[in-house]
Amino acid sequence: MTETRTAAKIGVLVPFTNTNLEPDMELLRPPNTTVHFQRMGGYDVDEIPGSDQMAGLGASDISHDLRMISGVRPDVVLYGCTSATLTHGPSFDADLAQQIKAGSGAVSLTAAGALIAGIKVLGATKVGFSSPYLGEINAQAIDFMAHNGIETVKRADVGRELGNYGQGELTPGEVFDLACQADHQDAQAIVLSCTDMRSVEAIERIEAALDKPVVTSNQAMMFGLMKALNLPRHDALPGRLFDSL
Repeated sequence: MTETRTAAKIGVLVPFTNTNLEPDMELLRPPNTTVHFQRMGGYDVDEIPGSDQMAGLGASDISHDLRMISGVRPDVVLYGCTSATLTHGPSFDADLAQQIKAGSGAVSLTAAGALIAGIKVLGATKVGFSSPYLGEINAQAIDFMAHNGIETVKRADVGRELGNYGQGELTPGEVFDLACQADHQDAQAIVLSCTDMRSVEAIERIEAALDKPVVTSNQAMMFGLMKALNLPRHDALPGRLFDSL
């Protein structure tokens, strides 16, 4: 009998300019698991990441990327860009997850799908929402959540156009401020969308200040994969969401 080195291998498809998804996954990953990354293109690094560009990323051919990440025989594959699928809508997101599952033979989770699943686990139907996206993508994100029975009662835009690197350069302090701006007395949870935003580092501070659960893209993907693979909770998991494991 072959003794395996890890309890699970986590494959992640990550946009090639994203600098925060990888360190977040290393921060959050359960002990005795490994994380393996495949960077994907499909967008212009010099363009402001608006709706058309992110929709283009979501629709781009990922067959090569799937072949590459499948080489490690992952137990789960994460599609690590939230806006790339929420700009297309829930049906596209679900179809992409099935495409990844078929192409990799692994459990498949998208960032957008995991975000919705995390909100639903908390039982929240009204949320405050923020992200580093342009306003048009925020509107699509709100529509995506609405199609899943989640009402956005307050939205906080970042207030300026951020390039592909600018989104990842927001500090945890700036993320905290955005979360506070998205708060509303009717909001049952705060949702922070974007795999390249440093939300994970701000979760506990936000929850302490607002006394509400926070759901972020990267945290929600980790929660989803741990639940799917039946991996036990560990000490480095921030936020009330993980109380549901």
